[in-house]
Amino acid sequence: MKVEKIKYPMGSLTAEGALIYDDKVSGKRPAALMAPNWMGMTDTAIERGKLVAGDRYVVFVADMYGQGTRPADFGEAAALANPLREDAVEQRKRIRAAYDAMVKEGNSRNLIDNRRAAIGFCFGGGNVLELARDGADIAAAVSIHGDLKTAQAAKKGAVKARLLVAHGAPDPVAPKADRDAFESEMDAAGANWQMLIFSGILHAYTDQGSDVPGIAGWHEPTSRQTYAATHQFIADAFAGRL
Repeated sequence: MKVEKIKYPMGSLTAEGALIYDDKVSGKRPAALMAPNWMGMTDTAIERGKLVAGDRYVVFVADMYGQGTRPADFGEAAALANPLREDAVEQRKRIRAAYDAMVKEGNSRNLIDNRRAAIGFCFGGGNVLELARDGADIAAAVSIHGDLKTAQAAKKGAVKARLLVAHGAPDPVAPKADRDAFESEMDAAGANWQMLIFSGILHAYTDQGSDVPGIAGWHEPTSRQTYAATHQFIADAFAGRL
């Protein structure tokens, strides 16, 4: 897999994302924006980007904080992510900047066709849902154990993407009240959405080493099932079968 670090403008900041693709695959592929968890554009995020990309997509890993701003622990991550969670306008600008960089860099290398999707994990799940709320021209947005609340509800008709939310039923980070509010918001906006709920599964279930009793925990079967469902959902969205 080829990984290229890419600097791109993000308002007054310079961000650094990563373009990831299998350089042994010929021909153009769909582009998939990947928004990582609140630890940001780390080596772990790049490895996940490789897993997501496979031979299916050209993946661009978003940087929501800016070049050189990398949290050292969960406390620093919260200090960076939480203000964005409360400012939908800025959050949307930053994820839109990553989306624009993905399209620009993918096209300049003649790697991508006109199919677009977005996949996010935890904080990144919220990022891609904000991209969808902002009316981005993407076929699908997938939030995996992600933030569901927003500081600015989607306007009616704004969401073009088909949405998939994969979530653990007892996840305390985004509890059932958030799921209910998300359903109501998306119904009011006229969005096309699906929700995949797993019993007994906590937050961050795709993240190895995430175990925090009662809050988060890695679960390999659910992680594997979620990836399979994600790829099928995106393929169906590209084909217009949803």
